[in-house]
Amino acid sequence: MQILVTGGAGFIGSHTAKKLAQAGYEPVVIDNLRFGHRWAVRWGPFEEMNLSDRKGLATVFRKYQIRAVIHFAAFAYVGESMRQPAECFRSNVINTMNVLDAIRENGLVPIVFSSTCATYGDPQKVPLSENHRQMPVNPYGESKLMAERLLAWYGQAYGLPWTALRYFNASGADPDGEIGEVHDPETHLIPRAIAAAQGDLPEFELFGSDYPTLDGTAVRDYIHVNDLADAHLKALSRLFHGSGSGAYNLGTEKGHSVREVISAIEKEGGKKVPVKNSSRRPGDPPILIADTSLAQRELGWTPRYAIEDIVQTAWRWHIGSRWRKRR
Repeated sequence: MQILVTGGAGFIGSHTAKKLAQAGYEPVVIDNLRFGHRWAVRWGPFEEMNLSDRKGLATVFRKYQIRAVIHFAAFAYVGESMRQPAECFRSNVINTMNVLDAIRENGLVPIVFSSTCATYGDPQKVPLSENHRQMPVNPYGESKLMAERLLAWYGQAYGLPWTALRYFNASGADPDGEIGEVHDPETHLIPRAIAAAQGDLPEFELFGSDYPTLDGTAVRDYIHVNDLADAHLKALSRLFHGSGSGAYNLGTEKGHSVREVISAIEKEGGKKVPVKNSSRRPGDPPILIADTSLAQRELGWTPRYAIEDIVQTAWRWHIGSRWRKRR
């Protein structure tokens, strides 16, 4: 059974492609390699293309027997979305519409969509449940919310089966060490702190030490990429069995401050993380923690990896990446 994975050369997409292959599916990856990596495509056919290419999308649907779509491909840099909103909306809204039209025109198949907790905006209360109001504070969150609304309207008008998965902080790496997190530029906390510990960065910049939290640093819900991949397979299975469409939070329901994560990295690697204190970034809330009870109840999904596992797999991956770069 062939599953189309857009953005399958990226961080979460490649881990999900591996899980699909292990479950007996064949992932067919589409990626333009702007943010993804050719070496991360290992478990099925690869089509290098942009999702703006509507004719190319139609060709892919004719070439393969696509039974479902998992849509990861996106412009995913929050800060950059403030400076380049046009690019963000073009990638995350117009290209998503191209994917939906390709599905509609080539036989309706289910779609699992990569969404984000950024659709909620500033939290009114934590943990955040799916019925929390959605009022994004940046173009990235707004673009993902617009895509969710496209899904809902295509579902209503054309009968498209869909699931939107709202990630919290994706992190960690493949425990087998085959694939991991590589972004350029790298903006995520864990890989940047590891790079600082390993001497690949002069220091780790800590944005805000005066939040109303126990140690003054922001608290986030870190979810291992393999747990995210498992959730996509469970969402896919639910759609195949004819269950209704909907959106689900994916997190661990546990918050960890920036300083706690840094301490976990120092413990794992046995090296100090040099820290430079900086002011808060605009729009960064003090605490973001998921309520995942709906995903646990309806998808039968429960996260398995703790923060220690996340840091351990990330550290091992980055050590291996440094070794590979020297070869």
